[in-house]
Amino acid sequence: MWKKKGEGLSDRLVQGTLKYGGGHVMLWGCFGWDGVGYVCKIDGNMDADLYVSILEDELQESLNYWGKNPQGVVFQQDNDPKHTSKKAKAWLKDHGFEVMVWPQSPDLNPIEHLWNHLKRKLGEYEEPPRGIQELWERVQKEWDNIGVEECRKLIESMPRRVEAVVKAKGGHTKY
Repeated sequence: MWKKKGEGLSDRLVQGTLKYGGGHVMLWGCFGWDGVGYVCKIDGNMDADLYVSILEDELQESLNYWGKNPQGVVFQQDNDPKHTSKKAKAWLKDHGFEVMVWPQSPDLNPIEHLWNHLKRKLGEYEEPPRGIQELWERVQKEWDNIGVEECRKLIESMPRRVEAVVKAKGGHTKY
């Protein structure tokens, strides 16, 4: 809202929030043509060792769930240093993954749009979570409710995304 300097806030324009000590939940998740895969909560900081552990567990379990194997997919990740670490590259190669070469453009990363979708769903709750555990429970519920059609829409948008980035000469796009 806009207000003039010195003007107070109207009670009808301000909504109170429940403070639960602050905090956030960091996640790793994946999706493919067949829908969302497993999502996991990351406690602390993620480094290359933890990332490889997540690939070993959650990525492999997601592929098993979908009835796929590493040779049947093209794996996409961004250029985060832990993703491009020697350890992660070696693990992906040793397990037979084809990894998509990835430019720096965040406009091309469809999982960012899936995270936004998840955040919108979490924002629809009338009451804020009473703690990190309740937030995590909501994340799991809403993640599992993301439909196959949402995932396919993001995958099908990739040619348009690439075209828009090329047209913008690597600059910002509507995506």
